[in-house]
Amino acid sequence: MELFSSMFGKGIDAYMEDARATPGAVVLDVRSPEEFVDGHIDGARNVPVSHIQNAPRQVPALDTPLFVYCLSGARSAQACRFLTQMGYTTVTNMGGINRWSGPVKQGRI
Repeated sequence: MELFSSMFGKGIDAYMEDARATPGAVVLDVRSPEEFVDGHIDGARNVPVSHIQNAPRQVPALDTPLFVYCLSGARSAQACRFLTQMGYTTVTNMGGINRWSGPVKQGRI
């Protein structure tokens, strides 16, 4: 497992530990609303990458630590770039929920 981590960095499980330990952190799920309802990490907020420009409605403070995930990591990488361009100062791409070993919550929050 250490070889995997050294080659590819942290996984979503480790990033969630970081998010939970970071005061004021917000976890963003940037998948579609349908994907979000099918199963998401408890406490995550759904801001689809196609509507990422609306992030300030849910997270107005640009210094809020953001932890972002999608299904595989591609959309979350794109969302992180947009969020950084929008002025958010602490944005972390957690990758994909497809590697999450924890429970998922179904339905809307």
